[in-house]
Amino acid sequence: MYQVTVQVEIAAAHQLRDYEGECARVHGHTWQIEVTVRGNDLDPQGMLIDFRKLKQLVNLVVAGYDHSLLNDVPPFDRVTPTAENLAKKIFEDIEARLEAPGVILEKVTVRESPRAWATFRRDGQ
Repeated sequence: MYQVTVQVEIAAAHQLRDYEGECARVHGHTWQIEVTVRGNDLDPQGMLIDFRKLKQLVNLVVAGYDHSLLNDVPPFDRVTPTAENLAKKIFEDIEARLEAPGVILEKVTVRESPRAWATFRRDGQ
């Protein structure tokens, strides 16, 4: 099996609702978003998926979050924009748009900092 991972970066602020601590205040991060896909077969060029195409898809999905207050962007106007919730939402949006035969979305990792991140993957993966 092959895996391909791309990483993009966005800058966005958020605040954690119903949280006791500094993160209850508005604060920002340079978020690193890593997307990993997997599959068994390569195309005639020897690729599982073109890095450029995967990165374009990820950038399309996260464009609305870049340079925003996540708490103002649906669905995070109703759901607290934690790294966990952001990873799941990005996963769902990429999964819905991924059009590459035999390529399966493995996981999405959202890093708030070099030392703190959350990963979402479907059960059984």
